[in-house]
This record gives sequence, structure tokens and C-alpha cells, in this order.
Amino acid sequence: MSRNPTMSWQSGMPGVPGLAGGNNLPAGPSGDQSRAPGSDGTEPARATVTVASFPDYPSAQYTVDFLSDNQFPVERAAIVGTDLTLVETVLGRMTTGRAALAGAATGAWFGLFIGLLFGIFTVGNWWAVILVGLVIGAIWGAIFGAIAHAMTGGRRDFTSASSLRANQYAVTVDATFADQARQLISRMNWPEQQAANPAR
Repeated sequence: MSRNPTMSWQSGMPGVPGLAGGNNLPAGPSGDQSRAPGSDGTEPARATVTVASFPDYPSAQYTVDFLSDNQFPVERAAIVGTDLTLVETVLGRMTTGRAALAGAATGAWFGLFIGLLFGIFTVGNWWAVILVGLVIGAIWGAIFGAIAHAMTGGRRDFTSASSLRANQYAVTVDATFADQARQLISRMNWPEQQAANPAR
């Protein structure tokens, strides 16, 4: 039978005069009592058990949602993705013109924000201040966008979006709640089953 070494040490050590409190550890330089490992308020690592595994995330999400609907303590559950793969999807070609256009759009939003900020404190043609900020922001954004793309030297003439994908999604729960989770999962009705067997 495994025993907690920290608890055995604490219960086996008698109180020693000159030590702060009853935790059998000396006080630190600031006068605060030192704490044994695991007694600093942080939750120790819990043993977990995999109760279900799926090839896609929606199925794992549906399982946890089902557990939640049946009063299962879902704060003791987790969805763990394994065999992660980085996927970079190419969206299109990037040219200097497109880089300048994207920079202009970003600069226009920033210029609009600055224009609104100054327009609040302007008496009279406040809309002109907003318009000027918008135009200046778009121009500078286009310039910086074109320069930034030119500095890449043609090494990345495309746009892309990266995402992480997992081959398996495991639903894990604390070992003490594993049996309860398995019993609930065994009673699950999957959406495909409900569609195949509509209620009469």
C-alpha cells in the first residue's frame, strides 16, 4: 500500500521547540512559516482514467455535454487531443499589391480610431478630422504593407492559416468518478441514432 511521504513525515515528527506553528518546519527569513510540498494551496496532480475516445472533437464535446446534463461533476473531466498535427492551409497568392491593400485596410481602421479620438475634442468639422485620419492611416498602412512584403525577398508569396488537429480525442475523468462516467456514457443516445430512430 502506497503512503504519502509528506503525511508520514509530518505525523512522525514531534513538535520541536523554536519551530513556527505545528507543521514542523522552521519559519523563513520574513517570519512566515515554511510549507511542506503540496500544502501551499496548489491542487496535487490527480489520477485520471480515459472513459471514451473519439476520432473527432464534436463527439468528445457531445459526450462531456451529456455528462454535464446528467449532473456529472464535469470540472473533473477533460478532453485530451493526442497525435497532434500542425496543418497550414494556403489561402492564396500574396503579391506586393495585395500586401499593400491589406496594409491599407489595417491602417484605415487605425486611422479611423485616431480620427474618432481627435474628433471628440474638435469643435466644428469633426467629420473632416475623422476622414483625414482614415485617409492618412490607409496611405501609411499601404506603404508599410508593401515594404514589409518586399523585405521578405519573395520567400513567402502566399497567405495561410495554421491550425492544430488531433487524430484522437480522449475524454478523461478522475479515477474516483470513472465508474459513474462510464455508466452515464453507456446510456448515451447519439444524434445519428436519434435520426435513425425518430420518436413516434
